[in-house]
Amino acid sequence: MPNITVDHSAGLDDRIDRAALAGAVHQACVDTVSARTAACKTRFRRADETVVGDGTEPADLVHIEIALLSGRTEEVKKALTEAVLALLPTHIKNPEGAHFSVEVRDLEPGYKSARG
Repeated sequence: MPNITVDHSAGLDDRIDRAALAGAVHQACVDTVSARTAACKTRFRRADETVVGDGTEPADLVHIEIALLSGRTEEVKKALTEAVLALLPTHIKNPEGAHFSVEVRDLEPGYKSARG
C-alpha cells in the first residue's frame, strides 16, 4: 500500500519518464498520506486504443489510480489527488493537449498482500 496504477495511451510511450513519475507519486503519498516509500507499488499499463470526446481528434491521456488502505479523510485524499495531478505534466515530454486524471480510492476490506 499504496497500489498505484498508471494507465496511458500508446502515444505517450516514449514521452513518459516512468521512473521519475513513479518516484514523484511515491513521494506525494509519503508527504500527503504518511505512506512509507518502501510500501508504494506502481505499475504502468499502456492502452493501445483510447478515445476522448467524439473521437474525431487524436488525444493522449494518462489516468492514475491510487488505492490506499481505508482510514484517510476525504480532505487528505483530495489533497493527494491534487498533488499528483499537478506533478503529472512535469514527467511527460510535450504534455500539451494530453488529458490527465487522478483517482484516489480506498482498497476493499478484503485486500491482503504478501512478499514471496
